[in-house]
Amino acid sequence: MHYNKDMKQIAAITLAACLALSPATAGNDDKGEMGEGLNLMEEGAKILLRGLMTEMGPAFKDLRGLAEEMAPALAQLQGMIGDFTHYHAPEVLPNGDIIIRRKTPLELDPLEEGEIEL
Repeated sequence: MHYNKDMKQIAAITLAACLALSPATAGNDDKGEMGEGLNLMEEGAKILLRGLMTEMGPAFKDLRGLAEEMAPALAQLQGMIGDFTHYHAPEVLPNGDIIIRRKTPLELDPLEEGEIEL
């Protein structure tokens, strides 16, 4: 896919949606020039959406396959972490290690940390 082509398609779809929802065209029910223009805009938007779906279809299939492949690893990670809202976003260190820090550190029992009680 090409970035410029995708951006043009998204811009055209957005413009078509804005024009269709515009207050200036909302009350225009006559079949005159404005109605014909809106029908052409609607058809153009449909063609663009069909083309976008055709072009994006294989990418969505690949994404679905990746999600199915990653599901067991993500389930294991969630089992270890629990609620993701208790953690900051992951950090990648210069050596490639990834750290996921808790927002509020856990209070640990000093005896569990390997200290010897005298």
